Amino acid sequence: MAVSLLGVCLLGVSKGGFLGLGVMALPLMSLYVPPLQAAAIILPTALAQDAVTLWAYRRDWSAWNLKIMLPSMVLGMGVAWLLAASLTSAHIRLAVGLIAALFVLRYWLGARLERFMPKPNVASGAIIGAVGGVTTMLANAGGPAWQIHLMPQRLDKLTFIGTITILFAASNLIKIPGFATLGFLTQENMLVGLALVPIAVVANYAGIWLIRRVSNDAFFRIAYVLMMVVAVELIRSSLVELWQG
Repeated sequence: MAVSLLGVCLLGVSKGGFLGLGVMALPLMSLYVPPLQAAAIILPTALAQDAVTLWAYRRDWSAWNLKIMLPSMVLGMGVAWLLAASLTSAHIRLAVGLIAALFVLRYWLGARLERFMPKPNVASGAIIGAVGGVTTMLANAGGPAWQIHLMPQRLDKLTFIGTITILFAASNLIKIPGFATLGFLTQENMLVGLALVPIAVVANYAGIWLIRRVSNDAFFRIAYVLMMVVAVELIRSSLVELWQG
């Protein structure tokens, strides 16, 4: 429960504008419960946070990017739904760990990687939208992929956050029938998730307040180190389980 509480707080601050911190929520919880169960537990809180964040950034979003990325995201989530039933929790933990580790490495290497990133266009937006759809369905981690397409565009900070917010909100709504058919929307999971909603909303407002007043740099330096530690442990434990199995 303590790890779920921390994960929800990180997710709330992330949705408020400190994008990236939310990627830590599922890896942390995946150390103790299967990743898809963890994603189902935080779904009610994510939906509540989406409502708050959508209202806060309701005037700030990029129509061009959403027209490209939303349809491809839905396609990617459909592919992930088809794959989920055939993957073990060790496979998904490995995927979560790799996604988190790659996200941290991209942050640390920064400008060195930027010249290798695809120039934003319709094709790259569609491909990256779909990749984010797969990763958000399996690992609650669509943000890192979507940011690869959005960040080089140098959008206004609030427009960038608002666009990501709409992608998150749409993906979380689509997860409801997806997780239901996979058997993860159980009464126990939903009760835990609903109990965390008030804390999640407070964390969400804290993120919205902080993003308008606080510099990101020091905050993220610590957060990304912690995320890499969790990612390494997820990769290690899943590889050991797969090797022994």
